[in-house]
Amino acid sequence: MQIITDLNQMQQRCLAAREQGRRIAFVPTMGYLHAGHRSLLEEGRKRGDLLVLSIFVNPTQFGQGEDFESYPRDLSSDAALAEAAGVDLIFAPEAQQMYPRGYATYVDVEGLTDTLCGRSRPGHFRGVTTVVCKLFTIVQPHLALFGCKDFQQLAVIRRMTADLNLPVEIVGMPIVREADGLAMSSRNVYLSPEERTRALALVDALRLAARLAHGGERSAAAIIEAVSARILSEPDALIDYIQICQKDSLEDQSVVGRDSVLLLAVKIGKTRLIDNNYLFEEV
Repeated sequence: MQIITDLNQMQQRCLAAREQGRRIAFVPTMGYLHAGHRSLLEEGRKRGDLLVLSIFVNPTQFGQGEDFESYPRDLSSDAALAEAAGVDLIFAPEAQQMYPRGYATYVDVEGLTDTLCGRSRPGHFRGVTTVVCKLFTIVQPHLALFGCKDFQQLAVIRRMTADLNLPVEIVGMPIVREADGLAMSSRNVYLSPEERTRALALVDALRLAARLAHGGERSAAAIIEAVSARILSEPDALIDYIQICQKDSLEDQSVVGRDSVLLLAVKIGKTRLIDNNYLFEEV
């Protein structure tokens, strides 16, 4: 395994691999890897001849007052996990290379970014789509793997890839959860032991929603009300959003069906957590 920090070197290595007929599988991340990332890498190893991992804490997707400076970083630990998963190349550029002086070009996806995290984090998805588009240009992947925990991000990247005719297959991978059900996230490290216990309210809420849907409840408002009550029963829990959306358009639904997904963002203490689940699937 090799770690490459130079953008031009990375691009040349990947272009050479394509010329040799090698299939490039790519997993873009912000690092601080966990078992959820490992599941993406292991699937990428199965599907590609060259497995590339990027580690880049992207400044353009963080808003003012968010945790860019404090976002957890541990390249040595990441490299060990990556090597164990069979990664061939790690691309770990500096921000000055990705956004040099005078940088002025961004990618916007309209519509899908107006709701959910896009509403509460203005500019976030512009940063996401811009960096992913740049990484696709540098790495030249045949396929790229993303986790479904970031459900809206996956939908936005699929739309961007289709709209810009990018020759990249986008693969969505299932959420990886802790033994108690909490979705794995690099930000879980921020939680105190007490907050970690309270965070299980998100899992309970998703399970409650599924039980209501399976039991015949079809009112999105009624399900959201029940889910909100469960989360707000925890001290220091603050709801950013709870929405039931159509899985592709992300439009709010008033009546739930097989295409309904419940998405939520909740602050436990100072830590913002997101999770989601289809209403007719078990958590």
